[in-house]
Amino acid sequence: MNDALPLAPARAVARELWRSLPGGWWRLPTLVAVVLAAAVAGIAGPLALGTVVDAIGAGGGAADLAVTLAAVMAGAVVVGAVLTAIGMISASQLFETALADLRERMVSTALHLPPSRVERAGTGDLIARAGDDVAEVSEAIPRVVPALVGAAFTIVVTLAGMAVIDPWYALALLVIAPVHVFAVRAYLRAAPGVYAAERAAMAERAQHLLDTLRGLETVRAYGSSTPHLVRISAASWSVVRWSMRARGIQNLFFARLNAAEFLGMAGLLVVGFVLVSGGHGTVGGTTAAMLLFLRLFGPINQLLFVVDDLQSALASLARIVGVIRAADPDEPAATGAGRSADPVADTAAPGDAPAEPRAAVVLRDITHAYTAGHPVLHAVSMDIAEGETLAVVGASGAGKSTLAAIAAGVQEPDAGTADRPTAVALVTQDVHVFDTDLRGNLTLAAPAAGDDDLLAALHRVGADGLVARLPRGLDEPVGASGTPLSPAEAQHLALARVLLADPAFVVLDEATAEAGSTEAGRLENAALAVVDGRAALVVAHRLSQAAAADRVVLLDAGRVREEGTHDELRTAGGPYARLWEAWSRSS
Repeated sequence: MNDALPLAPARAVARELWRSLPGGWWRLPTLVAVVLAAAVAGIAGPLALGTVVDAIGAGGGAADLAVTLAAVMAGAVVVGAVLTAIGMISASQLFETALADLRERMVSTALHLPPSRVERAGTGDLIARAGDDVAEVSEAIPRVVPALVGAAFTIVVTLAGMAVIDPWYALALLVIAPVHVFAVRAYLRAAPGVYAAERAAMAERAQHLLDTLRGLETVRAYGSSTPHLVRISAASWSVVRWSMRARGIQNLFFARLNAAEFLGMAGLLVVGFVLVSGGHGTVGGTTAAMLLFLRLFGPINQLLFVVDDLQSALASLARIVGVIRAADPDEPAATGAGRSADPVADTAAPGDAPAEPRAAVVLRDITHAYTAGHPVLHAVSMDIAEGETLAVVGASGAGKSTLAAIAAGVQEPDAGTADRPTAVALVTQDVHVFDTDLRGNLTLAAPAAGDDDLLAALHRVGADGLVARLPRGLDEPVGASGTPLSPAEAQHLALARVLLADPAFVVLDEATAEAGSTEAGRLENAALAVVDGRAALVVAHRLSQAAAADRVVLLDAGRVREEGTHDELRTAGGPYARLWEAWSRSS
């Protein structure tokens, strides 16, 4: 079942954004002062031009006054431009830095989330948040921040300038303010839900794409490309539909803003006519008022237009912060460091027999179903002691991989408890080679490891030949854009990472299955080196691995059918013995 990561409420978004501001809040007053000074400088030009108009109408020394006022206007333009540039650059830098911090915190949180939590949400959701949503906010910042920081101050200062000319001009604009308020409120009622749905549709599309690309070989092998393409197409058209709804809401919003502009200009002209006709105002004052209003077109439209960008960015921020907040203390833990309800004693009273090894991993009554009413595991219980290797065998579909995933913490059981150490490593047959050099592929498991440590880990898993065949050794680029590694080499690399990480508990889910017959022995020896001295659960691809384990559990239709050592089960004449006999004949 898909269980998307949460969306953060507006208050949480504001709180996390505030936490991410570099250097704290003290930068904001300085930024406000710079932008306010730029806004004040911006009204000098229209006021000066209005004065020139009146001076020319009055005659006299208008030429000298015009030169002086022209110099004032030019100076105000330069000062305003410089201050505006400083303010906008500072604001963008401030919030870009905050976004970078949010992104890093989101990725850090995602990497520490319980694997089962990420699995339930779907990796497409997480990738969409780390990709599409971060890009949406990053693209919006250069548009939104200048508008929010500058336009509001410009509007207030300009209205104050109009009131200085004549309060009636300011009143004329305030009368049409309800039109702007109505336009914004109507937009805000409709837009947030549409943008949230658009982001969710993008996440679903990403999930379908990932599923298809990850299973591309299987899709091709079974000729099932058509249903996959149908799902991708349906998800893509869902994005288109929501995007078109968003564009429709935008167009209606812009139409209402254009109506407000028309009403504002008409109102100022009527007020100016009345004032000049009645001798209470001047043509220069009306000119200055109209220029100030025309100057407001940019800031008002910029401020209101970016409401669209702001809503989209806020929807994305809610998804980004939602990941940060997903590490909630009430969230079920992926790994348990606690003791089992029925722990094995780790001390002995005087005179008693030596204590049994303490159980490092305790699984109790594990039941799990991917589809309601069809459990794949039924009340499975088992203990794994420190330093003990437990092999799990059974037919395909017996529940082995599900048990391994629950033991490793990738899945959470529907019922039962799973207690395990905090440090757990899981290796499956599907391993990833990162697009970096060989050293980088190894040090991600142990960042402080030196070259000698890396070479020693490769040696222990029998991968000396890998380093020898690469022209630049540890410095050789591998992965998608580097030297390709064979499936067996990739498995050796994954097992070497486990040694470097040095976990207390290792889960190998058919980790040697990708090896051909010539590599099988080497990979099985590498697996033995990895589990040596640790608690380990091994889903055996070959029964030779079960023979080398301390104990063997045979699963049948999600239930434990047999449990014991290899020798005990082989001589018991049960299902394991028959399985061993069949495997021995075919080997």
